[in-house]
Amino acid sequence: MQIIIDFITNLFRRLDAWDVVGFTGQAVFFSRFLVQWIATERKRRTVVPVAFWYLSMGGALITLVYSIHVGKLVFILAFSLSMVVYIRNLYIWYARRTRRRGLLFAAEAPANDSPKPPSGN
Repeated sequence: MQIIIDFITNLFRRLDAWDVVGFTGQAVFFSRFLVQWIATERKRRTVVPVAFWYLSMGGALITLVYSIHVGKLVFILAFSLSMVVYIRNLYIWYARRTRRRGLLFAAEAPANDSPKPPSGN
């Protein structure tokens, strides 16, 4: 048991500012699950709000910076490649939103907005 306590104590003694960056990235990344959970509970169905993707991207970016600093290729690849998924999902979300807005604007236009033929007076 003392070996475990010594090991954990030693880990905390070696913390520096970069470790705080890593922990911050992980906290932001974890918060996305809380946002998704709360949104799902409110709607009473599975929901993935756009904030989920922003938190995913922010947490991955912060953790990527930390991974580059500590020089761990596994984490560098994992967090940089995951950014592709987050950016793609945000792109899809904004494209759908833009299409919906376009449809709403089209629905607000008069039903027959084509020019009327000249009357034969």
